[in-house]
Amino acid sequence: MIRNQWYAVLSSREVRADAPVGVTRLSRKLVLWRDEHNQICCIADKCCHRGASLACGKIADHHVQCPFHGFEYDCSGRVVKIPANGRSNSVPGNFKVDSFLAREAHGLIWIWYGDPVEPLPEIPFFEELDGFSYGEFHENWNVHYTRAIENQLDVVHLPFVHRTTIGRGNKCLVNGPVVRWEKNRMTYYVKNTLDDGGRPQKAAEIQDYEKLYSLQMQMPNIWQNRVSAKLRIMAAFAPVDEENTMIYLRFCQKIVSVPVLKQIMNGLGNLANRVVLHQDRRVVLTQLPKKSELMMGENLVAGDAPIIEYRRRREAMKKEAETSAGKKTAESGDAR
Repeated sequence: MIRNQWYAVLSSREVRADAPVGVTRLSRKLVLWRDEHNQICCIADKCCHRGASLACGKIADHHVQCPFHGFEYDCSGRVVKIPANGRSNSVPGNFKVDSFLAREAHGLIWIWYGDPVEPLPEIPFFEELDGFSYGEFHENWNVHYTRAIENQLDVVHLPFVHRTTIGRGNKCLVNGPVVRWEKNRMTYYVKNTLDDGGRPQKAAEIQDYEKLYSLQMQMPNIWQNRVSAKLRIMAAFAPVDEENTMIYLRFCQKIVSVPVLKQIMNGLGNLANRVVLHQDRRVVLTQLPKKSELMMGENLVAGDAPIIEYRRRREAMKKEAETSAGKKTAESGDAR
């Protein structure tokens, strides 16, 4: 994973105030809940006493209570109550677990993966989607999150994987595509056509590319398909571990606003999303290795430009984070 980034990891509706929820994200077992201010708490899911899962416990006085011996933890991961020691005795400072900075925004739960920094960067999202109604579902894929993301950047596979849905028409000739970056947001413009025997256009040869169909990837793990001004498909690729990804997929629309009809349309959109996603899943789960890297012995083609650009940017962001961490370590050593 790229350090020092906000990662979308859960849907807001999955985290409640009356019960803890245990998940594996970012290769860590975590427990999340809401405190008395409805703020998201996120700590390691392992009691510092005897190692039991805190997610199997309950919420007591807005703290998560271990099911084994009743130890209570606050949002900082500190034990605030040990029943066996009596309520009048203080808790030693070493009774604590790791805590993780978590925020709720845009109907998602985000975790800061990296070093504490001030001020924290803004949570990355496609802000225009905040006014859209949406239907959402999620499912686990047995691949690294990079593979799941790259599937959405792949404009070459459409007439083959999705020949009965979004790839109808056999437009297998890939012109460009044109890729543009704005900070860590990639927009890629698609011009797939029927193969008439000619050569595909290079990206630099495509005029008025801004008028073409476009999609966006916001680093590190959210994506949107800009179907039209009032219809979008959005996805968050939550890293579970090195071999699993939880995909949160949304059908977003501004076409229908009447409550009941809106819900019906969002539900139907969800069904269509599921069909298309499962067409992808059938193939992506067969890819080896399960994790992609910048250089991995593949023979790529010009149409793979969005994938190549994504890998390059991801590698650059990883190196930048590593360099920053190295500088902080050196400065800390100098201070000592």
